[in-house]
Amino acid sequence: RVLQLMQKDGCAPDISICNVAVNVLVFAGRIDKALEFSDRMRRVGVEPDVVTYNCLIKGLCSVRRVVEALEMIGVMLQNGCPPDKITYYTVMGFLCKEKRVAEVRALLGRMRNDAGLFPDQVTYNMLIHVLAKHGHADEALEFLRESEGKRFRVDEVGYSAVVHSFCLNGRMAEAKEIVGEMISKECHPDVVTYSAVVDGFCRVGEIDQARKMMKHMYKNGCKPNIVTHTALLNGLCKAGKTSEAWELLNNSGEEWWTPSDITYSVVMHGFRREGKLKESCDVVAQMLQKGFFPTTVEINLLIHALCKEGKPAEAKDFMEQCQSKGCTINVINFTTVIHGFSRQGDLESALSLLDDLYLSNRHPDVVTYTVVVNALGKKGRLKEATELVKKMLNRGIVPTLVTYRTVIHRYCEKGTVEELLDLLDKMLARQELKSVYNQVIEKLCALGKINEAYSLLSKVLRTASQRDAQTCHILMESFLNRGLAVQSYNVACQMFQRNLIPDIKLCRKVDNQLTSKKQPAAGKLMVKFLERGLLKQEK
Repeated sequence: RVLQLMQKDGCAPDISICNVAVNVLVFAGRIDKALEFSDRMRRVGVEPDVVTYNCLIKGLCSVRRVVEALEMIGVMLQNGCPPDKITYYTVMGFLCKEKRVAEVRALLGRMRNDAGLFPDQVTYNMLIHVLAKHGHADEALEFLRESEGKRFRVDEVGYSAVVHSFCLNGRMAEAKEIVGEMISKECHPDVVTYSAVVDGFCRVGEIDQARKMMKHMYKNGCKPNIVTHTALLNGLCKAGKTSEAWELLNNSGEEWWTPSDITYSVVMHGFRREGKLKESCDVVAQMLQKGFFPTTVEINLLIHALCKEGKPAEAKDFMEQCQSKGCTINVINFTTVIHGFSRQGDLESALSLLDDLYLSNRHPDVVTYTVVVNALGKKGRLKEATELVKKMLNRGIVPTLVTYRTVIHRYCEKGTVEELLDLLDKMLARQELKSVYNQVIEKLCALGKINEAYSLLSKVLRTASQRDAQTCHILMESFLNRGLAVQSYNVACQMFQRNLIPDIKLCRKVDNQLTSKKQPAAGKLMVKFLERGLLKQEK
């Protein structure tokens, strides 16, 4: 719109302004709009330059339209706008991600033959790093060897990229071999390279090898940093040796390194996975003393673990301790503790915590309400459950499918159908759910309350959908299983009245039972099928 205003005011945009516009469109992911804009540039006399084309090529690669990107390089040459190395590097980068090495080599040839640009050390460094970054270690090593063969100098950063890629793939023998090669060539590995190898050994469970590598670091005058130590601690924790990791962390001062929040988190999760929740809480306490704060997700994982062990009171104390030290506590943390109390049947504590949520201006969400409503319903405290649902609705919170299922299950279980229907009307006014009465009938059938289910049939048959037919079939089966063929026949008749065709095999069962009991209705369902020309469908 700004560009259009400029044109209306007679202020023609130049190439730099047009390039900004193309870049914005590409950045926003609107590549077709950017291509259209570049055509408009030509029509108003502004020829795209190498910056324009590079931006468009980058956009095409980002949406995997690499064939068009390659064609655009040809267009540049035809239009007298020679591509630069960035043009080729952009496409090569995409091809490297996809491990399309043959096409990369073909493009290197085009770069040399068409544009007179020869691959240099920067070119090889780019290829090595992109391939290594995306886990293609063998291909990265291939270009590294080729680079060395052309007498380009590969520094420790290039070697580190390849080492890191091998480590991520768990190929530690190759990684260790390259580190040895670096040392023999007097290209000394730095702390980043060593840390990658330590982490790699820990990932494959070879803790002893990781320790040896750290000793090797000291021997070669490279001091392990916080990343190296954290990698070792993480390896110990994953190997079930969290106590040993905790001891190393506590002795960090003697080793002259300072743990970070990530280091503490690694040990905390280690204890949690081993089920040592007291020790995990101790780690958090020390973490807080050091001025580090666990995230709400980490807090919730520990709270959930405590509640799962039947210790919601300890979970609540832990949450309040974190909150008093300045940690961020959210609704999910409260909900987890509330759920813990609810599962134990301690509804007073759950309701008290729900009140605390109101007072702290952290508004409970639909999950929190549903958890407490379910617990109240399970205990038969349906009056309180009803009031809680009404409070939820009054606060503008929309019930979910889980909320509906919870309410339906608990009220049907207790046989309070009238109260359920009244509450469902209020819930439906806030959030419509077409299958709600189907769910009620099916739940009542499952609980053996088929007369109550039959009384609601008119609510289901209002829409006469296939979902309604499924519900009717469930009700018919329930009556049949109790030898009540006449009631099952009545359901089928109501279906016919609403132009819903019952299942013919099920109707045959009904008819057989009616015949065996010499009921007047015997044979009438089959007549209805004959009248509609449907009996021939039975096999």
